[in-house]
Amino acid sequence: MAMNLEAYLERIHYQGSLRPTLETLTQLHRAHLLAIPYENLDIHLGRRLGLDERGFFQKLVLERRGGWCYEMNGLFAWALRELGFQVDYLAGAVPKASAGPDAAGNHLVLLVHLPEWDFIADVGFGDGFLEPIPFRAGTYRQNGFEFRLEPDPQDGRWTVHNHAYGAAPTYDFGLEPYALSDFWPRCKWLQTSPDSGFVRTAVCQRFTPESILTLRGAVFKTVTLEGASQRVLETQEEYKTVIAEVFGLEIDTSELWPRVWARHLDWVRSQEVV
Repeated sequence: MAMNLEAYLERIHYQGSLRPTLETLTQLHRAHLLAIPYENLDIHLGRRLGLDERGFFQKLVLERRGGWCYEMNGLFAWALRELGFQVDYLAGAVPKASAGPDAAGNHLVLLVHLPEWDFIADVGFGDGFLEPIPFRAGTYRQNGFEFRLEPDPQDGRWTVHNHAYGAAPTYDFGLEPYALSDFWPRCKWLQTSPDSGFVRTAVCQRFTPESILTLRGAVFKTVTLEGASQRVLETQEEYKTVIAEVFGLEIDTSELWPRVWARHLDWVRSQEVV
């Protein structure tokens, strides 16, 4: 099935070149992240998330929602392939330090092959890099934020080090290409297990040209080059307004907010005990 590219490009407000070049890849990556937020709200509304490209398109493009890594990078990879790019799905693990050997595939990463070099594309990390980075060891600065990519000579995996304000400091990935369906076991676990951070916390994240905005539970955080600031949303009306006006999501928050606020109070109590 072919993608309705016109609808996708309208969704991300993209009017540039469609030739499969590095410039196109970079501009598409930026446009996607500036237009479509990262979010896992369906998990907290009791809706199951699948691994189907048409489902990604329906939700993120036609319904104008956001998505998590499988949806965001799955949709982006489909669009890139429609434009003639060669793209591999890679299995990542977040965060590298504590993910453990069974966590590979809890993050979907894209490797894009270009004549001049291969590039890591990732529109599904939430608050990572705004533009793809070269697949070679080094430090990369984007809009003043610093990222690092380095190999592990012992196991052949690569590690992405997020910027200093990132929610997750690192993730690592191997180079074996995967099919989208290979990610299902981790995808299912992440949205159903009480041990999953995605089940415990509702998250929205999005980029602006000058900032990264995150709503984690009831805490709204803004990151700029000057630093980070945050505030607690204490009412459903505040929460609904931020969801709609900051993240552009028209969602009924009447079921969502009581769960978010109850978990926030539990978290506050746990900090008091410590």
